[in-house]
Amino acid sequence: MNIPQNLKYTKEHEWVRVEGDIAYVGITDFAQSELGELVYVEVDTVGDCIESGEVFGTVEAVKTTSDLFMPVSGEILEFNAVLDENEGDDPGKANTDPYGDGWIIKVKLSKLSEIEDLMDAEGYTGLIS
Repeated sequence: MNIPQNLKYTKEHEWVRVEGDIAYVGITDFAQSELGELVYVEVDTVGDCIESGEVFGTVEAVKTTSDLFMPVSGEILEFNAVLDENEGDDPGKANTDPYGDGWIIKVKLSKLSEIEDLMDAEGYTGLIS
């Protein structure tokens, strides 16, 4: 299982990569393996300010649909065009490259201190073990 050391994680299996006051958010390798092949990713909250813990979108796999939860509060700046059915339409990128090209949203952080509340790689490994 791939769990990069440079990311933060949630108990709902989202990851966060922080670059200044911008964060990239996606689902973990563990989450994508549990869900199976993703066929659709929906994010209709671009431009919205969402609080940590609130739903910002959904992922649909062959067998199930799951909510996506905001790991940190902020304004959703962008939905990854690669995953968007109106753009690149390749939701499978979240399966094949969950920590790279498979990121889901880009967020302008409103409460940078919330990053401290997220798990590091060791904590997340303990959660899924």
